[in-house]
Amino acid sequence: MKMAVVCANGKAGRLITKESVDRGFDVTAIVRGENKSAAQKSVDKDILDIQAKDLEGFDVVVDAFGAWTQETLNLHSTTLEILCNALSGTDTRLLVVGGAGSLYVNPEHTACVSDGPDFPDMFKPLAAAMAEALSKLRQRNDVKWTYISPAADFQAEGERSGQYILGGEELTLNERGESIISYEDYAVAMVDEIESGNHIGQRISVVRK
Repeated sequence: MKMAVVCANGKAGRLITKESVDRGFDVTAIVRGENKSAAQKSVDKDILDIQAKDLEGFDVVVDAFGAWTQETLNLHSTTLEILCNALSGTDTRLLVVGGAGSLYVNPEHTACVSDGPDFPDMFKPLAAAMAEALSKLRQRNDVKWTYISPAADFQAEGERSGQYILGGEELTLNERGESIISYEDYAVAMVDEIESGNHIGQRISVVRK
């Protein structure tokens, strides 16, 4: 498997890169500046400058981009469009590290996690920006994409269990009524999906077992 991880220096990107390297994948990190991931090879390039030629020859590209400040939230849509345009019409799969706020909480798919009364106000702009990026991604039938949402409680310092429940568009709870997953287990689920390729053109979700 030959793959590229865009923004491999981030928390999620580094763990996904390490999991992929540990499984024997040929991984290239696309980063700004020094490569701090476990990737054997790296390319120093800003995501905003990526072109089709930069992604040629890869079986999979992972989008691990994240933006958190008010003035950069629009980049979720901008950067995803850049990657989609670069991969348009190719067989290269695009896997996106997504958000949980857009997961549905009813069978009719009319209400999302971020609509709930307990959803923190400080995270609503981020959830809205990521939901908009997902909405635009759904319109792309020229790219083999998969969007993976974490559980509502996405723990950067959480431990690795190696076990998770695979869900779909709706918020999934484990048998203890929790919606929680560590970055470590999310990376495991991401690389499992990279290996299987079972959900092209779909949004899936993962929660700790």
